[in-house]
Amino acid sequence: QVQLVESGGGSVQPGESLRLSCVVSGSTSDRYWAIGWFRQAPGKEREGVSCTTTTDGDTYYADAVRGRFSISGDTAKRMVYLQMISLKPEDTALYYCAALDWRSEDINSAREMCALNEADYWGQGTQVTVSS
Repeated sequence: QVQLVESGGGSVQPGESLRLSCVVSGSTSDRYWAIGWFRQAPGKEREGVSCTTTTDGDTYYADAVRGRFSISGDTAKRMVYLQMISLKPEDTALYYCAALDWRSEDINSAREMCALNEADYWGQGTQVTVSS
């Protein structure tokens, strides 16, 4: 089966940076229509942080992270990244990477992938804690 494994999480102080990584394994395909990062904070539901299509570069960022987070990928290495700068306590959450094989009637853009909170494959999550 396809597996996504996140890494790079940790405990940092406000204003510091982290880069999350996700490796995709267990598939003969090295292309996915879209990839994304989601997070779930204590006591809250999972939300889309950043999603992007691999075909046309359509990219979406949640209002709370726009300007501070950057999503990228490396198809050859089967990796997806989330660069996070100027971290805030509100960013504390379990972060998940996810992938979609192809677009659907419900998901036809990066924004819709993040908004609908759906994917074909999910990682197990990596914890990010921002505190003083």
